[in-house]
Amino acid sequence: MHKMRLSVIVVNYNVKHFLEQCLHSVRAASRGLAVEVFVVDNSSVDGSCQMVRAKFPEVTLVENKENVGFSRANNQALRVAKGEYALLLNPDTVVEESTFRRCLEFMDAHPEAGGLGVKMIDGRGNFLPESKRALPTPAVAFYKIFGLSALFPRSSRFGRYHLGHLDPDQTHDVEVLSGAFMLLRQEALAKVGLLDEEYFMYGEDIDLSWRIVQGGYRNYYFPQTRIIHYKGESTKKGSINYVLVFYNAMIIFARKHFTRQNARFFALLIRGAIWFRAGLSIGKRLWDRTHLPALEGLLVGLGFWLLTPIWEARVFGAEGGGYPEAFWRVSVPLYCLSWVGSVWAAGGYQKPYHLARVARGAGWGVVFVLAWYSLLPEEWRFSRALVLLGGLWSLVALPLSRLALGRLLPGQYPLRSQRKPRLAVVGGPAEWARVSALLAEVSPRVEVVGAVLPRAAAAEEEAFDGPALGSLDQLEEAIRVHRLEELVFCASDLSSEQIISTMLRLGDSPVRFKIAPPESHSIIGSNSIEATGELYAVRQNPVGKTSNRARKRLLDLGVSVAFLLSSPILAFAIRENFGSFAKRCLDVILGKKTWVGYNQLPDNELKKLPHLRPGILTVAQAEHVSHEELLRRNMRYAQHYLPSNDLFVIFRHLKELRAGYGLPPQDTNQKS
Repeated sequence: MHKMRLSVIVVNYNVKHFLEQCLHSVRAASRGLAVEVFVVDNSSVDGSCQMVRAKFPEVTLVENKENVGFSRANNQALRVAKGEYALLLNPDTVVEESTFRRCLEFMDAHPEAGGLGVKMIDGRGNFLPESKRALPTPAVAFYKIFGLSALFPRSSRFGRYHLGHLDPDQTHDVEVLSGAFMLLRQEALAKVGLLDEEYFMYGEDIDLSWRIVQGGYRNYYFPQTRIIHYKGESTKKGSINYVLVFYNAMIIFARKHFTRQNARFFALLIRGAIWFRAGLSIGKRLWDRTHLPALEGLLVGLGFWLLTPIWEARVFGAEGGGYPEAFWRVSVPLYCLSWVGSVWAAGGYQKPYHLARVARGAGWGVVFVLAWYSLLPEEWRFSRALVLLGGLWSLVALPLSRLALGRLLPGQYPLRSQRKPRLAVVGGPAEWARVSALLAEVSPRVEVVGAVLPRAAAAEEEAFDGPALGSLDQLEEAIRVHRLEELVFCASDLSSEQIISTMLRLGDSPVRFKIAPPESHSIIGSNSIEATGELYAVRQNPVGKTSNRARKRLLDLGVSVAFLLSSPILAFAIRENFGSFAKRCLDVILGKKTWVGYNQLPDNELKKLPHLRPGILTVAQAEHVSHEELLRRNMRYAQHYLPSNDLFVIFRHLKELRAGYGLPPQDTNQKS
């Protein structure tokens, strides 16, 4: 019996699409090696567990009933892992096919190594500096918290947190490994212990890394293999909650590993940092939400300041005079608030900004101001004409100013583009057909320009009937000639190593990257080092969703009651065995059956779908349909549920609802 070499442990929490892509890459990297894989799910509600059971039967799935945190979840698997080495791996990662083999060879050759980290890049091919880190001593933490490490990233003193002075392409001794990819020698874990479960999330990787060093082992940064890390898909790092959890983890670490005096100083420093960062976060959030409405309120006021003297000259003529102070102190500020409030109500401050909504909001502002203007006492009605002039000014000035901001500062003031991004699929003919069909259903919409074939083979190009943009070797030219903005790599046709190498090769290009896992309904990528992972996913409305289950149940009850109330008419329509038909209505009311259920298929295939009660009628409701077609119709029904589809099936086959017709066999294994 072969000795188990590696135990891969992935802790998942509501990132199903990223987990699927991760496990595909893990499966490829495990070929030829004795590897066991654990997925510990912290009570996800996005269908992650169902996906793992259906697509990765070789994985040992641990389903927690609550979110027990990162440390405790990893320890659940570590306690039963049989591998000589254990790998803690984030679900929002993609490993190369050679990653496991190369890492194990290095660890075998360096018996003093207790832990290993690798070179990580984000979804744009940018190097992630947290691939290598130093111990966050009070001095190192101070430089990091107050921005000195960002100002001097390559300094051996100020940039020590991310060891910026060390070459990212060379192997180095490091103090701290990243929890996103943390390869550990089981012998070292037996000596220093597992993850400290006092840490819920964050800090546990620093704590374990330092205990490995204290135990007499060494941690290495190993850049001879690379992984993609989509950085914090399940964490919003700008949130106050993140600041509190992360810095409190640092206080736990200081209390455990520093002297009492240093720990107190570190705790004071961290608490100061919490207030500092929380204040910045709150201030930034207030600024983000209020500065644009405030600026546009001032812009509306500027319009009144410019237009009022012109109108005063027309109204008061050579005699001079003007509107009273109350006009400027009360009426104009209320006008400005009304227009800004109307733009907000129209969705004009939702990113990306939609110019039509801004204009619509300005128009609503005119109607709103004129409405309450007409209700004012006579002494407060200064000028209806100025209200109309101000409305005309806002209709022109607000969209134009937003357009100017969007052109000058597109990162801060993104405009919603009506133009679809130009995209190419990098894959062979079969994957081109599958992925381009998938992209036709995704939201947001994209323009699929053509395919870049993995190999420059004449036979492959001749067999391909779609728009070919060249081969992988000609990718840079294809991007330039066809003005491509996004690439979708097909993981079935390209290795992870090819994809990562291509991303690094095109690192300076503005093109964005996404990956289509094999047989998946999602396409995953990330646009910047600060961005969390993002995806294109087929717009689905699964029947298993709680709201859809409720809709289906209400429809069943409504149809059954309607049938029973109209029984005199239906008795003539059904003609024979109306008593059986009435019994079916009662079965549906009592929850024993549903009007429309799945087509009958073997148990192992039905178990992959959300459970439904046995159906009076079936999705296909037709004879002589192939097994593959029945399976396809079941899948489509489960993924795209609409009550109207149930009604269509019911009323189309109303006359066929005689005894026994359309009923599944009595020993059906469909479950409610």
